[in-house]
Amino acid sequence: MDLQSALEKCGNFGPYQILLLGLFGYTNIVSSLHYFSQTIISFTPSYSCSLPKEDFSRNSTYSTSLLTCSIIQYDEDLSSFRDYKCSSWDFERESNYESVTTELEWVCDDAYKLAVGQSFFFIGSALGSIFFGYLADRIGRLPACVLSTLTGASGDFFTSFVGSLPWFSVTRFISGLSMDTQYVLMYILVFEYLSPKHRTFGLNFILGIFYCIGLVISPWMAIWLGNWRSYLWAASLPALGMLLFPVFLHESAEWLLTKGKFDKAVSNLKSVAKFNGRQVDDSVYDEFIKYYREKQNNAQKKTSDTFAGMLRTPRLRKFTIILLIKSMIVTITFDILSRNVEGVGISPFHLFSYSGFCYVPAGLAIILFQNKIGRKGMACASLFVGAIITAATGYLVATLDPAEYSILLGFMVSLGRFGAVVAYDAEAQYAAEIIPTSVRGRGVANIHVVGNAFAFFSSYVIYLGTFYRPLPSLLISFVLLIGSCLCLTLPETLHKQLPQTLEEGEVFAKGEKWYFFPCFSRRQQTNKSASQLEMESASNITK
Repeated sequence: MDLQSALEKCGNFGPYQILLLGLFGYTNIVSSLHYFSQTIISFTPSYSCSLPKEDFSRNSTYSTSLLTCSIIQYDEDLSSFRDYKCSSWDFERESNYESVTTELEWVCDDAYKLAVGQSFFFIGSALGSIFFGYLADRIGRLPACVLSTLTGASGDFFTSFVGSLPWFSVTRFISGLSMDTQYVLMYILVFEYLSPKHRTFGLNFILGIFYCIGLVISPWMAIWLGNWRSYLWAASLPALGMLLFPVFLHESAEWLLTKGKFDKAVSNLKSVAKFNGRQVDDSVYDEFIKYYREKQNNAQKKTSDTFAGMLRTPRLRKFTIILLIKSMIVTITFDILSRNVEGVGISPFHLFSYSGFCYVPAGLAIILFQNKIGRKGMACASLFVGAIITAATGYLVATLDPAEYSILLGFMVSLGRFGAVVAYDAEAQYAAEIIPTSVRGRGVANIHVVGNAFAFFSSYVIYLGTFYRPLPSLLISFVLLIGSCLCLTLPETLHKQLPQTLEEGEVFAKGEKWYFFPCFSRRQQTNKSASQLEMESASNITK
């Protein structure tokens, strides 16, 4: 009577799981508003130098040329000129929206300030993922999720009051501490209470719908509120709703079992059964406790599993390193393609919002294919197809005029974003299934921390486009192909009992070939069975 067997009797897809998925959807809205606030507050519209009347209006004999970062003044016969640095700028604001760039005039010589602030956001995300991942395995998934969300929201709220680079960097660091940790921890909590056959549909459907809602409404919220400070206030307020989560939800039963808290795990299961309207005999819970007590007592040496333990044995070490590299590839691709919505002939607010609808078909794609081709097949295919789309988009953006082909370019940008979302969502579930339960919270968080830290370089990858416009897309396509190949060395997790300890993780899917895919395996088994039947029929006829 293991946990999955007990959950089947208590209900692993009933009213409690519906409630859990609903609150997971709310978490996705909060996470979306928080993550993409980094983009919304920093849109930089077209601008040019503002002409200082007191210096130039009297010199009517001179002609003046206004550039983005300087003013050039020529004499009448154009034989000489004077070059002045801009002290103020005229911005072509979208719907009069005041971004941090336009209000603080962080352009030209001060353009580095925005990049510095964004880098502190990703530094915070790296450290925050480590801290809250550790906290999740120490005090539980649920309290760590709530604390993480409130920390990120407080960072956004404090950012709205700053007006200088040092304070902007500090508050963005605080905001980055929770980047997507609250989403990951809630993902793990839902993952552990949901039946395996409903995980793909439940998790990805809710993610696609609700994350899409937060993403689509955020640009319109910014335009309606009129400035970046008010937007950050509005984006941080929904996080307060997370304070009610401990009232409605239970701590992860699997986490309680790994900590030896069997009675508390049984109490949670009884509550789930009551909420789902199930009647479960006490003998089920007795067998459940007996099973895990014997499992604990049969261990030859009682040790506490740690994430570092995943690097001590050869197979787990290989899986961990590949998952770390894959996370870096997927995260930097996701961040670059999400931010790259300017310069294609369409309002960045509109393109950002409309392209956000790709989350729904991305979630449906995972629902339709992941349980058929397997986790490994979905990961490989999404990265490989994403590489092709990204390369094609980069080529078209480099060769076509945005004024004439804005619709086509906007469609390709949205298509590239669709591929990034599929790869990102597939990676989240795949990593959570490979990592053993005893270190799942810390493991998933640490894998995300490496990916988030690597996203620090996303601004510099985009900057490569100033030398050769298709270069960022070509570079991203290349690393996506590498990630697709690396996925072939990971084990398939579809329809398998997932590992709970490091020992089980080391022998998980041992002997499986790199080219094993469930869809092809079923075909081979069907063909083999058909051949056997034909041979038996021929044998009977001969007899």
